[in-house]
Amino acid sequence: MSAGDTAFTYRHNTLFAEDVALHDIARQHGTPCYVYSKTALTSAYRGFAAAFAPHAHLICYAVKANPNLAILNLFAKLGSGFDIVSGGEMARVIAAGGDPGKIVFSGVGKTETEIRDALNAGILCFNVESPSELERINRIAGELNKVAPVSLRVNPDVDAKTHPYIATGLKENKFGVAYGDALALYRRARDLKNLKIDGIDCHIGSQLTEVAPFSAAVERVLALVHALNSDGIELAHIDLGGGLGIQYEPEEAPCSIEEYAAAILKGVAGRKETLMFEPGRYLVGDAGVLLTRVEYLKRGEDRNFAIVDAAMNDLMRPALYQAWHDIVPVDSRPNALEAWEIVGPVCESGDFLGRGRKLALKEGDLLAIRSAGAYGMSMSSNYNTRARAAEVMVDGANAHLIRKRETLSALYANEIVPK
Repeated sequence: MSAGDTAFTYRHNTLFAEDVALHDIARQHGTPCYVYSKTALTSAYRGFAAAFAPHAHLICYAVKANPNLAILNLFAKLGSGFDIVSGGEMARVIAAGGDPGKIVFSGVGKTETEIRDALNAGILCFNVESPSELERINRIAGELNKVAPVSLRVNPDVDAKTHPYIATGLKENKFGVAYGDALALYRRARDLKNLKIDGIDCHIGSQLTEVAPFSAAVERVLALVHALNSDGIELAHIDLGGGLGIQYEPEEAPCSIEEYAAAILKGVAGRKETLMFEPGRYLVGDAGVLLTRVEYLKRGEDRNFAIVDAAMNDLMRPALYQAWHDIVPVDSRPNALEAWEIVGPVCESGDFLGRGRKLALKEGDLLAIRSAGAYGMSMSSNYNTRARAAEVMVDGANAHLIRKRETLSALYANEIVPK
């Protein structure tokens, strides 16, 4: 059972987030609205940390999963580092009270400005993804009279067995340095006077549900570490990325944090380097739901449509990945169940949140889309000139607004009509 399963529970046929009824949040803040459980966030982080307690480690939360300042602040207080992929994410981490000295900067397209700002902020490490990037970081560090800490993100060519859009460890992916090129590039890094080699990094994909791909990646990375050590290159850390999946569908049975940790720790037994991890979805996915209200019920010859006020711009995953999210009524009733297409008002046939869901619905009902804490709000947009949702964090009996709903005027405030 996940932390989200215990944080979002029914009491007298009404769904609660911790000790707050979700229909009370909807009444106060409107819909669509993202709701997160502080207890679930904390439990997921502490569970991950406990699993790796036998080995020196640093958890660097993947900011792209959910960058809300309140969530970043919570993880910072728990001792987390942060994995970023843009200068904007670095700014968010610092604004939220995160320690720049615990930031690792990943991503294939770091700009000169981003590299310069990260060096001035004093980040922990750059995860370098190409020879050109290595040379750029060295040059900019020299201009600033600094030494840049680097690791190479090595592509181990391991099949993560996940959706192709979120697989990152195969040789046809854009990410990382080719495994066969890594040793030569490490040697080049050693020769560049404004670089300091700190570690090695790999990340093979997201929403992994089996241990085997992780074990295969560790084996490949450690073989390269041995080769580096033989060449006189010592590392301070081994960054094994993130990607551990959560349970979206009832029939899924993803590997547990304990199984994952046992496999990793077995692989690195006897190693002295600090282990680093970049979990995102695992820490926040089950900790959030998206509240949405049924606007219309529309019966068709082949399908019945429940048109809700949330849309693909609010939760992109179903349209983008054909991802499955459990959709449940906030107030359950013993009425007869019917199959419904849960769709939004955006003018796209791909605007769906769930297909063929068995629900007892009436217009005005409130629904909760579960496991929406990761890649929900962070991937949302203003498509169809729709204001992005409010966000609320529940802490026991208290519900805190952590992001106001956008106003329509704010959507075009930066636009200029030429005279």
